[in-house]
Amino acid sequence: MRTVCAVVLVFEAIVIGLAIPIAIQLEGMDPTVAGLVWGGMAVAALLLSGLQKHTWAYYAAWVLQAAFLFTSFTVSGALLVAIVFVSLWVTAVILGRRVDEVKAAHAAHEGEAEDGGGADGDDVTTASGPQTR
Repeated sequence: MRTVCAVVLVFEAIVIGLAIPIAIQLEGMDPTVAGLVWGGMAVAALLLSGLQKHTWAYYAAWVLQAAFLFTSFTVSGALLVAIVFVSLWVTAVILGRRVDEVKAAHAAHEGEAEDGGGADGDDVTTASGPQTR
C-alpha cells in the first residue's frame, strides 16, 4: 500500500507545483502567498512520499489531501484536479490494502507448504496450491 500511495503523492506534488503559476497569473494571487501555500504543499507531498514507511506519514498525507481539496477553491480548475487526486489517493489506499492482504495470505500459505503439509509425503502442487493425494 505504501508504494502506491507514494507514487500518488509524487504525481500530486507535480500538479500542485504547476498550480502556482496558474494561481499567480489567472487568479492574481500574490506570488509569495501562492509559493508558500502551493509550494509548501508540493514539498510536503514529496517529503511524505519518501516517508510512507512510517505510519504517521500516511496519516499526514490524508491531512495533505484535505488541505489540497480546501485550497483548490482559490484556483480555477484546481477543484477538479483535487477531486481526481483525492479519488486516486482513496483508490490507492483501498487497493493497496487488498494487495497487502493477498501478500500476507500468500506468505502464510508458503510457510505452510514449507512445513510439509502432507502426512505420507505424496504432495502434489497445483495452480490452487499444494494438495495431498
